[in-house]
Amino acid sequence: MAWLNAHMRAEPSRELPTVLDDWEPFPFREFVLKIHSRCDLACDYCYLYAMADRSWRDQPRAMSSAIARQTALRIGEHTRRHGLDQITVVLHGGEPLLAGPDFITGLVTGVREAVGSAVSVHGQVQTNGVRLDEAFLALFSRLDLEVGVSLDGDRRAQDRHRVFASGRGSHAQVGAGLTLLSSPRYRHLFGGLLCVIDPRNDPLATYQALVEYGPPKVDFLLPHGTWDAPPPGRTADPARTPYADWLIAIFDEWYRQPRTHVRLFAEIIRALLGGKSGVESIGAAPTTIIVVETNGAIEQADTVKAAFHGASHTGLHVLRDSFDEALRLPQIAIRQKGIGGLCAKCQECRLSLVCGGGLYAHRYRSGMGFSNPSVYCPDLMRLIDHIRQTVEADITARLASKRKGARALDEPRLPPVAQRRVR
Repeated sequence: MAWLNAHMRAEPSRELPTVLDDWEPFPFREFVLKIHSRCDLACDYCYLYAMADRSWRDQPRAMSSAIARQTALRIGEHTRRHGLDQITVVLHGGEPLLAGPDFITGLVTGVREAVGSAVSVHGQVQTNGVRLDEAFLALFSRLDLEVGVSLDGDRRAQDRHRVFASGRGSHAQVGAGLTLLSSPRYRHLFGGLLCVIDPRNDPLATYQALVEYGPPKVDFLLPHGTWDAPPPGRTADPARTPYADWLIAIFDEWYRQPRTHVRLFAEIIRALLGGKSGVESIGAAPTTIIVVETNGAIEQADTVKAAFHGASHTGLHVLRDSFDEALRLPQIAIRQKGIGGLCAKCQECRLSLVCGGGLYAHRYRSGMGFSNPSVYCPDLMRLIDHIRQTVEADITARLASKRKGARALDEPRLPPVAQRRVR
């Protein structure tokens, strides 16, 4: 893999850690399609519009039909080349509903035709929920598209950040859309809720506001930040863990009485028990996500945009390049290397297989690139340790109860003398 290291030396501006020579690529299985590059909300924490990257300004507002067709063909090409029988296609933005029903229909139909009947396409739409109505939900039902919605909690929490350009809050509109989505007619489409954490919001009130809609799952997201631009409240003091404290309050409630699937907690438990996490932010499984921008550019996962301007760029385009070309890039390779792609400190950490270094974008520091622990390292360690201790105590108690129950069943079978000896 000497060509890989040579490529990295030729592009020092990418600020990537060293790629090891024993890497073998994994095919992409999740295709995030940016079908509209603008949004009808102006969330102040948005990694696309309010952080380091400004490339959205150069993107066409909507993906063209020509780019959509070629993207579908590239996806079909990739699935056949790697013998995939199942993929996920996520319609994303900006706000994907701004692309309109006709475009969405054509794209989804085109992808399924391109991959063929032997490949199962799990289609998803990730929306802010403002435009969810009967017409869109009926369309998503016909197309068999799962709908995920972003909601930060109750009215106060939602309207703290997720506002229109005028400053008006979005809770009322999103709530109306969620009420419709969670109704019996459309509930089968409900994929879940994404909630960006703000430690100023009451954690249990936030959790309660989310589960009131009966989501099949909830995903709590750490607000994006880097060592250069730390997230709110994340100071240099490792003893302060505001995000872990917030999440632990919800975890304890959830663990006692789970009312929905909380993906972050479930994935941490899975990793603690030796399994592979299915999310980018936890565990050491290789990333298999690739993004196609509105203009047809093939890029890394869009969260990397939080690091610096152009961080997600690969220089590839669906009109001239296959997705296999992206697999050969060092910035993709390093994210498929698992523990081998982490910095030395993370590789030596006792929690490396569970934490996995945290979300890639959160490791960035100018001059050192992504070869750092997560800016959330203290929070991640505290949260994981708390979950580990809780699960260990639960397992120990259950095993002790089973042993005690087994002894109780066995004792009556012993003769009186033997029973006295056992005691």
